[in-house]
Amino acid sequence: MPDLLLGADLGTSGLKLVALDPDGAVVAQAERAYAYDRPGPGRAQIDVRTWRVALDDALAELGPRLTGAPVRGLGISGQMHGAVLVDAAGTALSPALLWPDQRAAEELDRWRALTDDQRAALANPLVPGMTGPLLAWLTRHDPATVARASALLLPKDALRATLLPGADSAVTDRSDASATLLWDVVADGWSESAWSAAGAGRHLRPAVLPSDEVVGVARLPVGEVPVVVGGADTPLALLAAGATSGAQLNLGTGAQLLRPGLRPLAVADPVVHTYADTGDGWYAMAALQNGGSAWEWACDVLALSWPEFVEAAASAPAGAGGAVFRPFLTGERGGVAGPLERGGWSGLHAGTTRADLARAALEGVAFAVRAALALLDVAADDPLLVTGGATRSGVVPQVLADVLGRPVRPLGLRSASAVGAALLAGRGVGLEVDPEREAGPLVEPRGDTDLEAAFARWSAV
Repeated sequence: MPDLLLGADLGTSGLKLVALDPDGAVVAQAERAYAYDRPGPGRAQIDVRTWRVALDDALAELGPRLTGAPVRGLGISGQMHGAVLVDAAGTALSPALLWPDQRAAEELDRWRALTDDQRAALANPLVPGMTGPLLAWLTRHDPATVARASALLLPKDALRATLLPGADSAVTDRSDASATLLWDVVADGWSESAWSAAGAGRHLRPAVLPSDEVVGVARLPVGEVPVVVGGADTPLALLAAGATSGAQLNLGTGAQLLRPGLRPLAVADPVVHTYADTGDGWYAMAALQNGGSAWEWACDVLALSWPEFVEAAASAPAGAGGAVFRPFLTGERGGVAGPLERGGWSGLHAGTTRADLARAALEGVAFAVRAALALLDVAADDPLLVTGGATRSGVVPQVLADVLGRPVRPLGLRSASAVGAALLAGRGVGLEVDPEREAGPLVEPRGDTDLEAAFARWSAV
């Protein structure tokens, strides 16, 4: 076999690992699921060692399938936001706090107290699960751990640090740094006022390096492998998809609607995010915390597997017999719904069936995607490029097309962010690769009036 590149995507509920050949084909892949801890209402955290075990297990599975082919590099993609305090060796001092975590809601007042110009330079909505507010919570509630810490890392950086322990492991990249509420989007650097709001010392700032820069060589089961800095999962999904215009939907645990090619501007109270990509550009993101996670919850409540859930939803009529599902089980970021909003079914009657409930849940997430897409400046007739495992079901792309009223094209990249991470690794070692992109058929909307009525009911709840 020819030289290979590895890409790992550190997700909220699992890790995906792919091996990419020089022609851009995924020649092997492995996946490991895990669950994060919920030690209290609105809390979300995980032991960093869980991530490392998942990576080691995936590498152990993948290694024998690579038949001794040389691995030229490894890139890591990671869930955005969150906060991990590490010591001088890069070892986590406490559990990683994750993006669904709501504990820092009160700390957002520190950001609201910034001047209009200071807040506008951040150019992002104030979300408690972002790194800055979580750091502010830690400085108030766990000052002893903060005092012991040498650096504050993002999730993918914390995983990479376990592979490359040492003082030089305290690094991140623009794509993750820009999503912390500690970054001045206009100046493209750390915000002094936001760090003051967090109440933490500047020594905790990680160095910001290019996403494709090699920062060390890791000893892995597949050999000694150069490791690049890596990047956040959403821009790496954009990189893998090759999208440079229009809009893209990444549908996983959450849902992210992305519009590349953005020019960053100061905005005091934005409803969409402005983030750096893994090069030198920017993109807009309208994000939903509750995407596939809401479907997973509905599956559990209805005692259905995912295939059974999809089959039940497909058997029910559009509009779910009047049943309405709001998917905001963990609250939202403010663009589509607020942090205190919650989810569940309404509009039920004696004739409501389990299939209706499944259909309402499927439509409810699609309605939230429609509301999020409306926040982005995207031409009404532009097809929506869609990635994510759920879109392999024919029902999901069709419901999305019908609800959005625009064509939808599923992209056959099962692990788009992991593929993007492998592309970064290739750039870092001088191996430019263009990935295979198996675009699915264009799914046209059917103009269902029942869905329009259902969206009106959903919006009125």
